[in-house]
Amino acid sequence: MAGTAHIHGTSAPAHHDADGSAGVPGDATGRADLLTSVLARAREEGRAALVGYLPAGFPTVDGGVAACTALLAGGCDVVEVGLPHSDPVLDGPVIQTADDIALRGGVRIADVLRTVREAHAATGAPVLVMTYWNPVDRYGPERFAAELAAAGGAGCILPDLPVEESAAWRKSAEHHGLATVFVVAPSSRDERLAKITAAGSGFVYAASLMGVTGTRASVGGQARDLVTRTRAVTDLPVCVGLGVSDRAQAAEVAGFADGVIVGSAFVKALLEHGDDLDAGLAAVRHLAGELAAGVREG
Repeated sequence: MAGTAHIHGTSAPAHHDADGSAGVPGDATGRADLLTSVLARAREEGRAALVGYLPAGFPTVDGGVAACTALLAGGCDVVEVGLPHSDPVLDGPVIQTADDIALRGGVRIADVLRTVREAHAATGAPVLVMTYWNPVDRYGPERFAAELAAAGGAGCILPDLPVEESAAWRKSAEHHGLATVFVVAPSSRDERLAKITAAGSGFVYAASLMGVTGTRASVGGQARDLVTRTRAVTDLPVCVGLGVSDRAQAAEVAGFADGVIVGSAFVKALLEHGDDLDAGLAAVRHLAGELAAGVREG
């Protein structure tokens, strides 16, 4: 899951230069501090945080901005904006479908950054980018970090960047006030968990089971064990993703994790309403509200 240094298939528009990069200050400061405070506040309230995910450019760039804003308005504490990729290693069929729609629509990195900027500006909530390493590497890690910080981003989730190859990125991210979130899996040995979490910041993304994203009937016991083992080696919040799709599952995971990450269920809610964006946004807000109630029950 996190052992491939590079992703191929980079012919899509989102993987190349983008508009709107001129004039970005080299000392732009991101909002890693905001992410930390929001997660801490949820803990003080005795609940897990709710983290929602949607890819940028889906169903359109404007629609994606509205959808990410709807997640936060509906009850999510944090949102992850996905950078669509043509060869994902973590994403299941639902998110792959959304990514394909976004890529065919010509989404660019500038559109991802715009989504971050507008969702954060509209809500004041922490917004991260979730991306594979290859697009960042080709764009330029320092440039990407500076532009993400200038957009008000809180950080970046990099599921396929090995910690051994992450020093340059982490230096840029730290300089620009961005969190670097790494993914751990049930297959990660304890010594590996310690190494990954020592390099990360913001929170730890714990994959609930081996495999790709997608809704599942049960999140399973592997997630609880992984959270326990991860907490033994770090003080960072541990947020669980891959599989949560309804209020009951959110409550289950919230009972042992610091955060509950939901992606495919939100994407599915939009896909099911096709071209009716208003209905899709209403479905997203409703689901966010249900999941937010779930994390309070955990």
